[in-house]
Amino acid sequence: MNPAALSFEHFRNPFTDYQPQDEIQGALRILRWAYDMYGDSLVYACSFGAEGIVMIDLISKVKPDAKVVFLDTGVHFQETYDLIDKVKRKYPQLKIELRKPELTLDQQAAEHGEALWERRPDQCCYIRKIKPLEEALSGVPAWLSGLRREQSESRSHTNFVNKDERFQSVKICPLIYWTWDFLWQYIRLNNLDYNVLHDKGYPSIGCRPCTFQAQGDGRSGRWQGFEKSECGLHTPKSESS
Repeated sequence: MNPAALSFEHFRNPFTDYQPQDEIQGALRILRWAYDMYGDSLVYACSFGAEGIVMIDLISKVKPDAKVVFLDTGVHFQETYDLIDKVKRKYPQLKIELRKPELTLDQQAAEHGEALWERRPDQCCYIRKIKPLEEALSGVPAWLSGLRREQSESRSHTNFVNKDERFQSVKICPLIYWTWDFLWQYIRLNNLDYNVLHDKGYPSIGCRPCTFQAQGDGRSGRWQGFEKSECGLHTPKSESS
């Protein structure tokens, strides 16, 4: 099937009323449909959190040589890079790209001042995450994300298939009904490698300067001190960006 059949301009949601009885088979059904529809053009944007390693394992069962993009901001935890190396060894056919921002950290500091994330985190996220993903998704009809409805209020209405205004694409989210507990049941049952920071009180792991320990499975450990819980990848495009 031609990917243009479900392009951004001709969007329709084929899974509007789909509520799977089994989370794993439901996610696999969405992934099979997505790769049947979009084939090699489909991109998975992975942060290598708990959702990410589950997504990668599921994707490997459907398309072992899938494209995976990690937004390498240059300020991630070493534990995250260590996990990526393990994933590369376990799934050697995956095409994992570490996409870097146009500006190095030194160049960003020269243009915008040191530690931009401490003063203007939205701008830092735009430079180091949003703009690189815009480039990675340029001309791409659809991409995959590991969003779950349980994660936050802003994600609670996410559908399996979503019209993505920010990236002018279709965003496909196979894990929307997965709970934090079920996610970890899958990880342990399948003996998956995961970021060891999860065992140290970090349920949501992003860039090192903006990620802190938190209680539970939410995103309260991100951007402490700011009214911010999203980097902007999953929010509508604003005038400033």
